[in-house]
Amino acid sequence: MSTVASPINANDLHEFMGRFVGDLGATLSAALVLVGEKLGLYRALAGAGPTTPDELAARTGTDERYIREWLFGQAASGYVDYDPASERFELNPVQSACLADETSPTFIPGAFLLAAAGFKDEPVITEAFRSGRGVGWHEHHHDLFDGCERFFRPGYNAHLVSTWIPALDGAQQKLEGGAKVADIACGHGASTIIMAKAFPQSRFIGFDYHEASIERAREVAAEAGVGDRVAFEVASAQEFPGDGYDFISVFDALHDMGDPVGAARHVRRALADEGTWMIVEPFAHDRPEENLNPVGRIYYSASTMVCTPASRNQDVGLGLGAQAGERRLSEVITEGGFKSVRRASETPFNLVLEARP
Repeated sequence: MSTVASPINANDLHEFMGRFVGDLGATLSAALVLVGEKLGLYRALAGAGPTTPDELAARTGTDERYIREWLFGQAASGYVDYDPASERFELNPVQSACLADETSPTFIPGAFLLAAAGFKDEPVITEAFRSGRGVGWHEHHHDLFDGCERFFRPGYNAHLVSTWIPALDGAQQKLEGGAKVADIACGHGASTIIMAKAFPQSRFIGFDYHEASIERAREVAAEAGVGDRVAFEVASAQEFPGDGYDFISVFDALHDMGDPVGAARHVRRALADEGTWMIVEPFAHDRPEENLNPVGRIYYSASTMVCTPASRNQDVGLGLGAQAGERRLSEVITEGGFKSVRRASETPFNLVLEARP
């Protein structure tokens, strides 16, 4: 084997190092987003006009010196605007929508909480690479649970009721008239509660094997005032109770399951003959090379740290991964007994599939 190093192209090296600098800056500044979110700094800046570090510190009960350094870091990231002439900082409308307004479909701090969990879980995942064992959802840092809920909820708020459900054949009419609904792998219940608010005539049960998530979902449902038509129970996708459901949903979770075919079979048994199964999954093309892009980068990274280890921790351990794609997902669903699978809708981050018996 030759030990002579291949010559390095200077332009290629410069480009790669530029990518590294951008990535390292983004990685380090992610913690600053969490600081801003937890201390209410973005909310205090939103709509306040040009603000000095002294003013923001006084407004938020924080230390001016820390605030000044944080503001310059945020300005360097493009997350806060800075005017050198007045030495003041301000959130523009786009920054406010993304960083300060939790009702906005583009609210992003939850994504940084999700990323932070990856660093906290890295030692466990690194060891799993050596041993080949799985790492269950319940074994992760609690920031993962909160981060996932806060990352996915804005998209669900923006699309679930307005776009995704109307794209399914006859589902909206059933939900409006009063349907029996199961939301599988519901986590903290964001998707379940959004549907319950939109369709008060229907009754919803959210299931998740993670007891702590179910406890939180019950709290959120009570806070949202939908406790009269929503229940949450601890159960897996392969064993949740009940039958005759008119509508069953699984949000961003089928690929995490060790036995997604078994889950599909159980959904088929639990679904009414004229019922609908909605499967929301991370957006992916069928060919891996088509997913080598910024969105794919996010999902392959999350899949390495969370989704694949979760699947490997369960029976069968199929390990679909977060970039399985429509064709592979359809194979799993039809193997579970469904005759029809179609893409009903999509966003840059989601595939929405409709399965019918």
